[in-house]
Amino acid sequence: MQKPYDLIIIGGSAAATAAGIYAARRKLNFKIITKEFGGEVATSGEIDNYPGVPDTDGIALSGAFRKHLEKYGAEIEEGVEVADISKKGDLFCISAKKDGQPKAAADKLKKGMEDGKKCDYEAKAIIVTTGVHPRELNVPGEKEFRGKGVTYCTTCDGPLFGGKITATIGGGNSALESAIMMSGIASKVYVINKNPGFKGDAVLIDKVTKDPKITVIYEAGTKEITGDKFVTGLKYQDKEGKVQDLKLDGILVHIGMVPNSELVKELEKNDFGEIKVDKFCKTNIPGLFAAGDVTDVPYKQIGVAVGQGITAVLSSIDYINKLSVKQ
Repeated sequence: MQKPYDLIIIGGSAAATAAGIYAARRKLNFKIITKEFGGEVATSGEIDNYPGVPDTDGIALSGAFRKHLEKYGAEIEEGVEVADISKKGDLFCISAKKDGQPKAAADKLKKGMEDGKKCDYEAKAIIVTTGVHPRELNVPGEKEFRGKGVTYCTTCDGPLFGGKITATIGGGNSALESAIMMSGIASKVYVINKNPGFKGDAVLIDKVTKDPKITVIYEAGTKEITGDKFVTGLKYQDKEGKVQDLKLDGILVHIGMVPNSELVKELEKNDFGEIKVDKFCKTNIPGLFAAGDVTDVPYKQIGVAVGQGITAVLSSIDYINKLSVKQ
């Protein structure tokens, strides 16, 4: 293995980009490793609240992020799925599955570290910016029809439902954005909201509720997704407790996110599985920092993730400098 990196940034979205830009400007020996670049930013629809970049979308903004990193020559390795992070002395060992390679069991990876075997990456400090993944409904038919009419990414798969009838499930900003996007694609759009109202930005709520192509069904609990080879509908329980059938061609699920925080079992997390960090983005493990949606920061916004990414890398630089003095 080559000389240990000063810093490894795990993840490839807003927080990772910000950390990478600052790390490059400080001339750190670092690398960004990620399963795929873009993260949740790339799957976002219309983005009109990122300072200085009005009227953009997730794909365009994530492209700009990559371009900015490339300007500074930042090394980005995609197709990497971290399996285990261990620490021995002052160095972290990262074991990972790379595209085309079998994934070893976590206990075997840890044993390899204990035996002094080589790991895939070594670094003095790590920033975890792994973000979140979509929460599932956990209803009958969901797994069977995933990719066959059920999707969790409207930006990715919405265009597949041109001229068809779709339902977006959820009551927050991502669901509202999904419905607005589908209004321009589908022939008819339903929104299934289990609550009596929306929990999102007023401007988005206004667009959805005034759109003649969108019908909102409030206080409706999704019970089952139905279909043959592909989705044909869903069953929901209305506010009177009756089960209703809705004929559909596509279902877009936007009911929240689950943090990708299982990389290190020893990390302290809250009840939602989010990594606990302080104002310096430090975790309970010295030298391991976290930023973005995977943390317990209360507001999940691109701008907030960027700020945390910057905070995390500045904190990591301070940690690395002190480590050098100690050595």
